[in-house]
Amino acid sequence: MRPWRKVIYLVVGGLLGAAVVACSPHPSPSQGGLAAPLGTVRSGGVATLTLTPQPSPTPVRPTASPSPVPVRPLATPTLSPGDAKWAFWTSGTRLRGADIYQRRVFPDLDGTTFLGPGPLGPPYTQADFDALAAGGANWVNLSVPGLFTVRPPYRPDPAVVQRVDRLIAMAARAGLWVVLSARTGPGRSEFSILRDGAGDWFPRSYLVESVWRDAAARQAWAAMWRYTAERYRGNPAVVGYDLMVEPNANDIVDVWDPLTFYARYRGTGYDWNAWYPDLVKGIREVDPDTPVLVGCMGYSDLEWLPYMQPVKASRVVYTFHQYAPFVYTHQEPDVPVTYPGRFDADEDGEVETVDRAWLAGLLQTAADFSARTGAPVAVNETGVKRWAPGAARFMHDELDLLESLGINYAVWMWYPAWPPLAEGDHDFNFRLGPDPANRHDVPNALWNTYRDFWAHHP
Repeated sequence: MRPWRKVIYLVVGGLLGAAVVACSPHPSPSQGGLAAPLGTVRSGGVATLTLTPQPSPTPVRPTASPSPVPVRPLATPTLSPGDAKWAFWTSGTRLRGADIYQRRVFPDLDGTTFLGPGPLGPPYTQADFDALAAGGANWVNLSVPGLFTVRPPYRPDPAVVQRVDRLIAMAARAGLWVVLSARTGPGRSEFSILRDGAGDWFPRSYLVESVWRDAAARQAWAAMWRYTAERYRGNPAVVGYDLMVEPNANDIVDVWDPLTFYARYRGTGYDWNAWYPDLVKGIREVDPDTPVLVGCMGYSDLEWLPYMQPVKASRVVYTFHQYAPFVYTHQEPDVPVTYPGRFDADEDGEVETVDRAWLAGLLQTAADFSARTGAPVAVNETGVKRWAPGAARFMHDELDLLESLGINYAVWMWYPAWPPLAEGDHDFNFRLGPDPANRHDVPNALWNTYRDFWAHHP
């Protein structure tokens, strides 16, 4: 089964522009029974779920005015900086925030306004980070290009390095913790995540995904992460390195069943398990402290998490992206699907009751993986289109369950104050409220839900 992915198309100055609003495979969640009662959060992972009565939607209240937030101290008198960073991932839900997105601007594709003048876009300013912190978040997941070039010779890309340096500095000034998530790297372009559009809205020449076939590209990816770790290992704001955003070799070979995929490709270059340990090794040679985040195959869909093979290394977190049920979270305004409700959640031809209990059964997969491996898990992308009926209640239930598991989470996404982007890419801009036609921040229940959960941390 092919994944559903959402791409926004926009004609800007006669040129076609596009921006990712969320990436995820069509989910095939495991339909487990009700979870066991919640236990004590363990230092190496998470506890099991507990179910509580479904809450009422969060009431609407005015949006907070953004203001700068002081940088929070990292170490405590009893913890080293490295131990303090690791504690963020192993001692309950401590990081709550949002993603921001960056990619290289292609003027022939994007024009010069949609994503900004480049070389990367969309433009973010200090005020954007301050506003995120003022909303209560303490974590920004920087979903950005990796620091090395996509094509050989593989070497640091000065434009990317400069932009990432600046983003980290702005986040730190806003008092936000930072995870670097590499969307691209040697042998993998941004357009691999958008590969179904090759030859349609972008030229096939933009599609680079040789890293799964080329050992030299994989070695360069490890060198990229070693370089990245050397650059940021002393930065107290950086609390994680996310090796690759949404590994997707299974899409390249068109195999969507994990068992079938690993039976055919285990041990080859298509097997993420076979070579992500080399990236961890490169990081650990220069930075023993900063946690490493590893997403699973299948565009980091939770269905693939149980097939991750943990590496024998310190301070490694395993991640997934939670957009299930996709038919609900990625719906268009003219085809309403309501939560809670009854619909075919995974295109198996059967109608399910999708409610808090359904989400609990889904997320038990993550709890089981953590219990089996002893490794912590995190969700560094989740969200719902702003007009989905019941969106505030859906996200309240999901985030409440993640909190009960002690899982950190970032919601997609925090948009910059860049008006041209808002005209073409706004589906997940929760500050705009449920009206698809609105392009201005308004008080709304979904935004209130995120702020209420972000307020949980000290």
